[in-house]
Amino acid sequence: MAVTREDLRTRQQDYLLAAWENGELTMAPFCSCGNELEEDYSCGNCDRECDCTFIACNSPEALALVEKLIAGNPNFKNFRASLLDE
Repeated sequence: MAVTREDLRTRQQDYLLAAWENGELTMAPFCSCGNELEEDYSCGNCDRECDCTFIACNSPEALALVEKLIAGNPNFKNFRASLLDE
C-alpha cells in the first residue's frame, strides 16, 4: 500500500526517502513534520531527535532494492518500507 507525506505527518512517522538515481540507491532522512534532517537526525523545527525506521520509496525500483536490503541486512531488520504516493 502506498503512503503519502501527509499520512506520515499524521502518524508522526519519521522516515528515510529512498530514490534510485543514476544507478544508485540514495536515502535522505526526514522528520515527520516534513523537515529534511542533518546527519545527526535532529530536527530544528521540532527540536527533537528523529528515529527513521520507515523508508518511503519514490519509485518501484527503489522499493524493490529497499525490500532486498531489509530482507538481507540484519541492521535493517526493524525497518519497514512502502511506495511513496506523491
